[in-house]
Amino acid sequence: MRKSLLVFIAATIALGISLGSCTEETIGTSISDIHSAIIEDSGFFFTGNSVRNTHLRSRSSIQLLGNVNADGYGTLVSDVVAQFMPTTTIDTVGVHGGAQWIDSCFVTMRVATTDVIGDSLAPMRMNVYKLNKQLPVPIFSDFDPSGYYTADELMGSITYSTNELTRKSSYTSTGSSYSYYEISVPVPVSFARDLFNKYKEDQSVFNTPKSFASYFPGIYITNSYGQGRVMNVYDIEFVTYYKKYEKTTETTDTIYPAMKQSYMAVTPEVVYNNNISLNVDPQVQAMVNSGEAIVMGPAGYEVEATFPIQEIIDKFKFETQDALGVINGLSLKIPAEKVANKYDIAPPKYLLMVKKSYRDEFFEKDSLTNNKDAFYAEYDELTHSYIFSGLRNYVLDIIKKKGGVAPASDMEFVIMPIDVTTYSNTSSSSYYYYYANTSTTEVVTKIAPAVSRPSLAKLDLKKAKITLTYSRQAVY
Repeated sequence: MRKSLLVFIAATIALGISLGSCTEETIGTSISDIHSAIIEDSGFFFTGNSVRNTHLRSRSSIQLLGNVNADGYGTLVSDVVAQFMPTTTIDTVGVHGGAQWIDSCFVTMRVATTDVIGDSLAPMRMNVYKLNKQLPVPIFSDFDPSGYYTADELMGSITYSTNELTRKSSYTSTGSSYSYYEISVPVPVSFARDLFNKYKEDQSVFNTPKSFASYFPGIYITNSYGQGRVMNVYDIEFVTYYKKYEKTTETTDTIYPAMKQSYMAVTPEVVYNNNISLNVDPQVQAMVNSGEAIVMGPAGYEVEATFPIQEIIDKFKFETQDALGVINGLSLKIPAEKVANKYDIAPPKYLLMVKKSYRDEFFEKDSLTNNKDAFYAEYDELTHSYIFSGLRNYVLDIIKKKGGVAPASDMEFVIMPIDVTTYSNTSSSSYYYYYANTSTTEVVTKIAPAVSRPSLAKLDLKKAKITLTYSRQAVY
């Protein structure tokens, strides 16, 4: 479809006649018409097909833990391996009893109450094992932890259902609140006491994640019983409780019986991984086999697509060959349909469209989208679609740097579910001591393959709409 808005501008130079005594000259007439148009062309086709990908570099700040079976989706199992960032300072002042004053130790995990998918009543058992060697780098979603732990080195376990967990509340820096569950797995107090003694013996072990991992390689967390849900764990810590002496006045002193300190935590700087296994439901598999474009996460289906960028460039050049042409915009809108399933697993919140040749480099370097090689879109609940609106630089880059000739690597893309991490940046303008205006923008800080929650959608590529908008100006 092509739409054209014509603006007609006519400039007329008036007829001038000069008279002389012996001659008569006609200087003549000229009419110059400048035709300007803003053209919207959407007569392009977008094609693609689903491919399975179980090999993701899933360095997300979220750990996905659990086991869920959902008709219309499949069976998803995810467990976690993780190294730790140690505290650089363990409280030893006033701990007069030394390591013996440490009373207990727990692996503590926090789960947002909105991030539990499945049956909250189902009882499940969580096991925590100590790793016996260093995790590989890089590490991927199909990693097999066998050989990195032994069943005899069980650090702790707990049987739980989310409806039995204590719900807690916390506040963000902006004052908004959110609620979460806290899961605490007891581990031997001897483990915490050994850490305490190691710190007193050699504090350099706690200086960096690398030096600490050589002493304590990390843990493996898995579910050994139950099939009902998966959860997003956004915080994993080793927390200790201990006694501490303190002189409160010149004549009195106190022993505090339950001081609390986190000895180590999973942070973005250390090696960790979601080990994911997804057995796709036969109904979804049948859709893929019939040619439907399915996106499914985590470690499910992606879409390999061909973007008709050469056709777009050729069309633009043809339409502006005798005129001045300026590309104003290029966008792609892909309708998406929900796929009926148990637990109402929804379409991915975000999709990444990245050049197939650039995909591995994109994730290896923790890149962000640049609107030339990679783009992302958020699912629109109102229109049931994803809109990639920032493709102008993509087409301009090919025209300017490659003479308008696009190699195959510029046409072949992968569309995949992703997790996007943002933070709110608030800025204010003021006049003297009075704030005149306050604005908040979301700044993207990280993009990673989606492992935070199950997702499923069917992309309607036949109804996908590529829209090229350009200005054309000609003189007649």
